[in-house]
Amino acid sequence: MTKQHLNLVKLCVGIDSVSHLESYRAGLREKALEQGVAYVSTHVTRMWPRRASEILAGGSLYWVIKGVVQARQTILRFDERIGNDGIRRCAIILAPDIIRTQPAPRRPFQGWRYLEAENAPPDLMARPEVQEDLPLNMQIALAEIGLR
Repeated sequence: MTKQHLNLVKLCVGIDSVSHLESYRAGLREKALEQGVAYVSTHVTRMWPRRASEILAGGSLYWVIKGVVQARQTILRFDERIGNDGIRRCAIILAPDIIRTQPAPRRPFQGWRYLEAENAPPDLMARPEVQEDLPLNMQIALAEIGLR
């Protein structure tokens, strides 16, 4: 039996919605283009995942926005980054596509956590504009009773 991939889950600090995350990433992309450099969707963190090979077998970074997992980005690789302070950090290199997921409440935590594939919220269908018509608290309630 083949082991499934592993994911990471992380708080998306300072972001209010998936649309906000998308516009934030678009702004970073525009700034990179203005500077003549290729844009790479990245999140830098202090710790390196010990289970990197399992994550790189198809895992994603699931974003917790306002206490709810709402989106994910596929993890492509991990790069080393040395900060201005000389400390080695992990740059999580992400696919640029932000994929909306079914809302899944998540308690606050620091750093990131592993998320087994079988416990990850499923992706939403292709029409996000329909999903945004419902208030987030209603989406969460529907998910909790298995209707989304």
